[in-house]
Amino acid sequence: MHYTTQMDAARKGIVTDPMRIVARKEKMDAEALRESIAAGKVIIPANKNHTNLDPEGVGQGLRTKINVNLGISKDCCNVDLEMDKVRLALDLKAEAIMDLSCYGKTREFRRKLVALSPAMIGTVPIYDAVGFYEKNIKDLTVDEIFEVVERHCEDGVDFLTIHAGLNRQTAEKINSRNRITNIVSRGGSLMFTWMQMNDRENPFYEYFDRLLEICQHFGVSLSLGDGCRPGCLNDATDACQVEELITLGELTLRAWEKNVQVMIEGPGHMAMGEIKGNMMMEKRLCHGAPFYVLGPVVTDVAPGYDHITSAIGGAIAAANGADFLCYVTPAEHLRLPDRDDMKEGIIATRIAAHAADIAKGIPGARDWDNAMSRARAALDWETMLDLAMDPEKPRRYRESSTPEHEDSCTMCGKMCAVRNMNRVLSGKDIQLND
Repeated sequence: MHYTTQMDAARKGIVTDPMRIVARKEKMDAEALRESIAAGKVIIPANKNHTNLDPEGVGQGLRTKINVNLGISKDCCNVDLEMDKVRLALDLKAEAIMDLSCYGKTREFRRKLVALSPAMIGTVPIYDAVGFYEKNIKDLTVDEIFEVVERHCEDGVDFLTIHAGLNRQTAEKINSRNRITNIVSRGGSLMFTWMQMNDRENPFYEYFDRLLEICQHFGVSLSLGDGCRPGCLNDATDACQVEELITLGELTLRAWEKNVQVMIEGPGHMAMGEIKGNMMMEKRLCHGAPFYVLGPVVTDVAPGYDHITSAIGGAIAAANGADFLCYVTPAEHLRLPDRDDMKEGIIATRIAAHAADIAKGIPGARDWDNAMSRARAALDWETMLDLAMDPEKPRRYRESSTPEHEDSCTMCGKMCAVRNMNRVLSGKDIQLND
């Protein structure tokens, strides 16, 4: 039976190969997964032109996935360096990579990325449009904007971030100047600028059906962007953010009518006490569609450490229903991240995702931790290091400070609680002073 998208197949009762792969990874029944996809609660971003994709599911009841941002810009346009970052992201088991390229040979880089990566690929086409046509944002035509969208889909991109919810009605609330940071979304600011300077409606909102036809043709998923996400704690959960979210919920239903898979993007900067309520609000207003969050960053005063502030927020968000975490690096708000920044950001985000999966009771999530605990109880250092999320760093620490006794470390030495409990429970004598 013919189908266009994973949602179309699911609604026709077809269990596709990507569904079988995801069901196996998630340790769940393929038919149950199909039902969740049919209902829009789970998506499998899978462009028919991404031929080497190793598919992943995003949504209710599945492991929390993470995304890594990279790409070439005018100030940092080294394609080889960005490809090295791609390989690092894949080595560190990121499930998705977003190409945010906005300068130079973007298509060349994008095609290399799709060809190399088994992880799902996302892009923000409006970033690319300005550089591709070498025009000011106000001079882009509607047709040119949609031509870039179609080009990204042709190249094999699995999901697109589209800021369709920032319409003229919501833009009026931005003009009221009640925010400290106005719009901090790059894509949102570009669409706002285009609307203001042309005195027209957001083309992605006005011609949303045209966008859906393109996505349907290639099997591409929509990541409905949060152009009004809060850029500081003060702006969180305000009228701009909530009104855009309501619009995204309406667009979600329109996308589902065309069998186009959707996830919703969310905040942003937000105090910890607001995160749970925001997760509940998104799921309610957007009909249970998967939720993709940037952070949330839980304090505004830690530049250089925002991989930590966002991991705190990401863990809370995912434990309360967020399905997909976008990594944040120590370089956030400061510069384009380098390779080391990327690694710190990926590991911090993976910690947040895994901690949330344990809290949510995702099948098998605790197995890894239990294996580590058994190795620790046995003082089996090699197994502990092998099981570590990032084996390289703890191995380096271990080797940098050699203990007197191999079954201890230089923190406690012979006073190691685990070592002494193992010895006394097995009937051995404990000698601490010799």
